[in-house]
Amino acid sequence: MQVVITGGAGFLGQRLARQLLKQGTLPDNNGQIQTITKIVLVDIVAATGFTDPRIHQITGDIADSKLLELAITPETVAIFHLAAIVSGQAETDFELGMRINLEAARLLLERCRQCAHRPRVIFTSSVAVFGGELPPVVQDNTALNPQSSYGAQKAIAELLLNDYSRKGYVDGRVLRLPTISVRPGKPNKAASSFASGIIREPLSGESAICPVGPDVKLWLLSPRKVIACLIHGYTLTAEALGKSRTINLPGVSVTVGEMVAALERVAGAEVANRVEWQHDPAIDRIISSWPGAWDAKRANALGFTSDASFDDIVRAYIEDDLPAA
Repeated sequence: MQVVITGGAGFLGQRLARQLLKQGTLPDNNGQIQTITKIVLVDIVAATGFTDPRIHQITGDIADSKLLELAITPETVAIFHLAAIVSGQAETDFELGMRINLEAARLLLERCRQCAHRPRVIFTSSVAVFGGELPPVVQDNTALNPQSSYGAQKAIAELLLNDYSRKGYVDGRVLRLPTISVRPGKPNKAASSFASGIIREPLSGESAICPVGPDVKLWLLSPRKVIACLIHGYTLTAEALGKSRTINLPGVSVTVGEMVAALERVAGAEVANRVEWQHDPAIDRIISSWPGAWDAKRANALGFTSDASFDDIVRAYIEDDLPAA
């Protein structure tokens, strides 16, 4: 069984690949459990640290149709499309965001249609597809109203995947991810990067800037739970999903002030005091347009699970990533 992971050199892509290698199997198009024989990691740079012969790497531009022809073949059964230009960068570089977040998704779906083998495709979307005047808790049928280029690109790609699934070209599933915290490594250009930085940096003995106020509410999920949700979403049958291929994943709704309070409970006041509050209007505008909570009844009914609390998310980062930081 051949699996493709776009964005395979990213922290989620590498983590997903390692979990799949450990797990060793996935269901095929017909729901039959198959042994994973090949995982193709596709990214602009190569992933590091893999020695397993089942790992194959293709580097280059994900929006290049020739590269997608190499990556996706009629033997490809599973595709996890994680590659993306993050929110802040997509806002400042409109052309790049459109090419990677939208055109690459369209080309990937077209490649699947050309192969005519109906692979299962997991597409990761975002809370950023919502915006404007939102209810306190976003519902499954809340209208999409993105307030950023990133959100608009994700929303359009969602519609494309749903239509390609309706036509039978792919067996697609859109998983709308909460903001992921705590991401290991260095800060990136995502508007939500601070949601990891205000935990990651203080735990490493460094100060961290928080660009939004303590009352701003976020919908969060740990990397550990994200990987579990990606794999669970893949294993669901088309019949279980019905006509809607889009799922709002469960998460933890918490204010930024509550995040810092959780950090203090887990790691102590000295660590929490390393967070410095410096307002950034541009980041605040983007973050404040996102929902701080959404109704996850459907996701819960389908078997998805979230972290129990933000305290647990901080502990998960300490257990999984802090020693290597």
